[in-house]
Amino acid sequence: MKVLTICGSMRYAKEMIQIATELELNKGYAVIQCVYPSEGMCQETDFAKLDQIHKKKIAISDGIYVVNIDGYIGTSTRNEIAYALENGKEVLYHEKMDDLH
Repeated sequence: MKVLTICGSMRYAKEMIQIATELELNKGYAVIQCVYPSEGMCQETDFAKLDQIHKKKIAISDGIYVVNIDGYIGTSTRNEIAYALENGKEVLYHEKMDDLH
């Protein structure tokens, strides 16, 4: 069973929760989800800490699953993809990408 960390824009937080459930129930992956903070819940320093924690999640995973709805991949997610690739992790995309990087 592969362990995947889900990555994507927080604008798709609800979708990422649903996709993670589908990946576990239908594909047999163990999915590590990210933290989905509500607006105003975190301060700037918290985001840096959450970024470090998310990278640790990627490090202990077999790969990442990028939620790229309508092809959208933001800066943070691009950085997570780069981090995963630099560390030899598999990168899977929710939607097919013509130009992966």
